Amino acid sequence: MKNNKKHNYFKAVALICLVAFTSCKVTSQEPSNKDIVIAKNLKWSDKMALTLMKRHPEAYMIDDSKTPKWDYVHGLVLHSIEELYKKNPDARYPAYIKGYVDALVQEDGTIKSYEIEKYNIDMVVAGRLLFNIYNKTKEEKYLKAMQLLRKQLTEQPRTASGGFWHKKIYPNQMWLDGLYMGEPFYAEYTTVFEKGKELDDIAKQFELIQKHATDPKTGLLYHGWDESKAMPWANKETGTSPNFWSRALGWYVMALVDVLDYFPKDHPKQKELVGYLNNASASLAKYQDKSGLWYQVTDKGGKEGNYLEASGSAMFAYAYAKGANKGYLPANYKKLANKAFDGLTKKLIKVEADGGITLTEACAVAGLGGNPYRDGSYEYYVKERKKDNDPKATGPFILAALELNR
Repeated sequence: MKNNKKHNYFKAVALICLVAFTSCKVTSQEPSNKDIVIAKNLKWSDKMALTLMKRHPEAYMIDDSKTPKWDYVHGLVLHSIEELYKKNPDARYPAYIKGYVDALVQEDGTIKSYEIEKYNIDMVVAGRLLFNIYNKTKEEKYLKAMQLLRKQLTEQPRTASGGFWHKKIYPNQMWLDGLYMGEPFYAEYTTVFEKGKELDDIAKQFELIQKHATDPKTGLLYHGWDESKAMPWANKETGTSPNFWSRALGWYVMALVDVLDYFPKDHPKQKELVGYLNNASASLAKYQDKSGLWYQVTDKGGKEGNYLEASGSAMFAYAYAKGANKGYLPANYKKLANKAFDGLTKKLIKVEADGGITLTEACAVAGLGGNPYRDGSYEYYVKERKKDNDPKATGPFILAALELNR
């Protein structure tokens, strides 16, 4: 009998310990991003960031990625969340960004999934996330990763006149997208580590694209320029691609407002870049729809198949607002930016049952050449698939919301 009592006593003690242990375990767990609550009264920037974090609990899952990869879309969205953190210091934001970087940057500074030998300029932009993390941690691996991306720019193949090729597989071609992919990282790196010695080279990239890709009639810039004029999509006289794509123009004006952060006012090229921003902005303003938005093919308005597109419109809203806030653009561009933002929120945003938001009518992807071949025709751009909450739209949406304090 005694033994039985003893046995039951120890069983009870063991059970109490087990319950105590497991309950301690449960309470010490970090709240998951899946448990995020998106309140109605939040600003649009927080609403979008928290929506993305809830839908993609790990940052590498952005754009529905199944495994961590170093990519420009993650660089864009996480940079926007980094900017958001400056306005709203919610600890979840830098943790989310660092989670992405740490899933990819190895102890020796190499970056998982990144292949320097492809000389793909798209892969440079995510390097912007490394500056802050290195500043805070002083861990060598982040510095080495930045140096690796800087090495790519040193070795990046160039056109005869000195412009970065878009990728090794696209010889002699500069695309507007490439200015955003390479130059803001390049400008920050040369400012922080090289006393700004390469700012002239950065200005040169804009000079070349401005000179060769601008249409004298509309003032808009074509999506791509082939210096060799060898590509079937290239105009045999000018080397330009056939159409104006709003997102490409969006990458261009975003590149200008971000790069100007690193050009001192007394730098000989600063005024020139401000001039390019004003020219492109004034040309784009002529094509802003009464809804505040812009069409997928910028200058073709209501032509059959064309549609009011989210990513280009968000990019223009951001560039206009930041340009006006910084004094690069006249103050009335802030009004145009607010009009664009109204168009996005009233026409293209859906509010979901959990309070999360979905930005619709975003072109998923568009390019030139490649396989299957993309000819840059009007039909090509309007038939490319669309994707809700595409990162090329959500990142600029957050940035525009911040600049407009909406």
